[in-house]
Amino acid sequence: MNNETKHGKYTVQDLVRISVLVAIMLLLEVTGLGMIKMPGLEITLLMVPVIVGAIVMGPATGAILGGVFGCISFWECFGKSQFGAVLLGINPLYTFLVCVPTRILAGWLCGLSFKGLNKLDKSNLWSFGAAGLIGALCNTVLFMSTLCLCFYHTEYIQGFVAALGSSNAFLFVIAFVGVNGLVEGAVSLITGAAIAKAVMYSRGKLAARKTNA
Repeated sequence: MNNETKHGKYTVQDLVRISVLVAIMLLLEVTGLGMIKMPGLEITLLMVPVIVGAIVMGPATGAILGGVFGCISFWECFGKSQFGAVLLGINPLYTFLVCVPTRILAGWLCGLSFKGLNKLDKSNLWSFGAAGLIGALCNTVLFMSTLCLCFYHTEYIQGFVAALGSSNAFLFVIAFVGVNGLVEGAVSLITGAAIAKAVMYSRGKLAARKTNA
């Protein structure tokens, strides 16, 4: 079978790449490196494969991988994540909405942003990093905004609000994310963008673009 044989909009090579990225996400989850536990939230590295797929193969792939990320996150709520387990006990449906649709949308928006930015960045110098940072930012903003929408009024979250001394939901998000968000943003900006750019070079897309420029 030819490697370029298409299944829908994807070639066999694309399906292999998606499978590899999913396998990496599962490996990160099994080894405990995907979500590094911190007080309160976790620092997640699972967004990196989502960003790579979104940049290299587009918004639809970003959404697919984001869905995998979301399902892993939701699965952790069944005991592995203390924070998630409490939310699941309060309202399972809301917990699903916080974990899964937010990550699907974050992956899609990351791929969409790269498509737009890459048209402006003819030299390929900054669009990869910018898209990686946007992906991480979308993940954090969508997750936290949905968390506040669904759970801010609960006694559990209000306990965090009181402990952090936050006077409103916006200040709570800033205080709650804190260093975690900065680390995730830096990892996505550097690692996700670098890997995506390397994969694009291996596919010959960037070389062809520079030749045609």
